[in-house]
Amino acid sequence: MSERIERVPAGTFKMIAGAAMLAVLPVLGACTSTDDADLALYVENIEPADRLYNQGLANLEAGRMTEAGRKFKAVENQHPYTDFGRKALVMQAFTQYRQGQFDDAIQTAKRYTTLYPATDDAAYATYIAGLSYWRQIEDVTRDQEETKRMIQVMNQVVTRWPDSEYVDDAQSKIRFGRDQLAGKEMQVGRYYLERREYLAAIRRFRYVVENYSNTRHVEEALARLTESYLAMGLVDEAQNSAAVLGYNFPDSQWYKDAYALLTEGGYKPQQSSGGWLSRVGFGKKSEG
Repeated sequence: MSERIERVPAGTFKMIAGAAMLAVLPVLGACTSTDDADLALYVENIEPADRLYNQGLANLEAGRMTEAGRKFKAVENQHPYTDFGRKALVMQAFTQYRQGQFDDAIQTAKRYTTLYPATDDAAYATYIAGLSYWRQIEDVTRDQEETKRMIQVMNQVVTRWPDSEYVDDAQSKIRFGRDQLAGKEMQVGRYYLERREYLAAIRRFRYVVENYSNTRHVEEALARLTESYLAMGLVDEAQNSAAVLGYNFPDSQWYKDAYALLTEGGYKPQQSSGGWLSRVGFGKKSEG
């Protein structure tokens, strides 16, 4: 992320620090010399916000992510709730993401959006959280909880900041996530089909057709429904599934396989006038 380097006018920090010191002088009079030394050491270790922030940017440009993160953290700690402190917080999330510290990046990004929900950088912080979930997505044989969280967060980017520069990629990640979830359903459905647990298999394949019809898995889902229905002796449902598959994907290998399976039993694709496929938008008439 490119960030414009902002600098505080010369002398501003000294004026602020001087005023703060005058405000606490009456209290300091009652403190011990040890307390005075500790406070003096603390004030001496405070660095100007712009200097720390720009050092963080310089380290970022040089690829020194760990040191960049330290500088941004120092800005937030030493100058909380300032403009530089706010910007440093979102840059912390970015450096954590770049270092593969995805859980930390998510938490930092969420902290930013909680503290500063109305700022321009809130879109970027949310996008970083979405990317961090995306980077942790497992293959379809594993749990897909991170995929669901990624879709949820990227949907926030799209709906809350529709004009942001992150929307196109967020939508791309959502499409990927939906395809991933459909693939998971297909993997489980095939598991049941292999074990001849046809009702359980049908539930999975039907779920894909009903909820993920714009993914690449819908062709196979319709073909598997044809196979499962036919195995259960539900010929009308099998013919209907194959007919819908043929109308929407006439050149699909899955349709050729479903057609061959039906004709082996003496049937052909034939769409019924009603049924759940019609209700989910697959109500087109198909030629056998």
